[in-house]
Amino acid sequence: MVILGVIIVILIAIASFVISNYNVLVQARNKVRDQFSQIDVQLKKRADLIPNLVETVKGYTKHEEGTLENVIKARNTYLSASSVDDKVEASSEMTNAISKLFALAESYPDLKANTNFLDLQSQLKEIEDKIGYARQFYNDAVLMYNNKIEMFPSSVIASLFNFKAEKFFEATEEDRKNVEVKF
Repeated sequence: MVILGVIIVILIAIASFVISNYNVLVQARNKVRDQFSQIDVQLKKRADLIPNLVETVKGYTKHEEGTLENVIKARNTYLSASSVDDKVEASSEMTNAISKLFALAESYPDLKANTNFLDLQSQLKEIEDKIGYARQFYNDAVLMYNNKIEMFPSSVIASLFNFKAEKFFEATEEDRKNVEVKF
């Protein structure tokens, strides 16, 4: 009878350990997903601003169609992306296209003085700042989650329930390059 009691206590302790660690891992994974969705919200806002920005620029830069088309193409690629990796890559393309658009705008003094353009540029800068913060929070959540699935004893539970490491949101080589605009 005593042995049965000890076995039951041990089984309860093991079950509590497994449940507790499993719940911590689920919480961490959900935090990663939540933080990525925060990035996604800001990227969607940025994508929604692009048509207005392009229309404003079009009136001033009739012969710069290639740059404008690249911005719209990058926006559409982002909107059609379905996986996290695709969205990260499309976000990078959109950032590069917008950078080139703003570099192009430097050559048009009337455009730079246009209040509509300045307002859109200000909104975009604000969104870019929010995207930067959201990426930072996402990477912090990924770090905590990845640590939990790699560190003992939660690594045992993570491997039992097939928790996988998440990727950090990193700048691509293209993001690190300076924007060059040639006329």
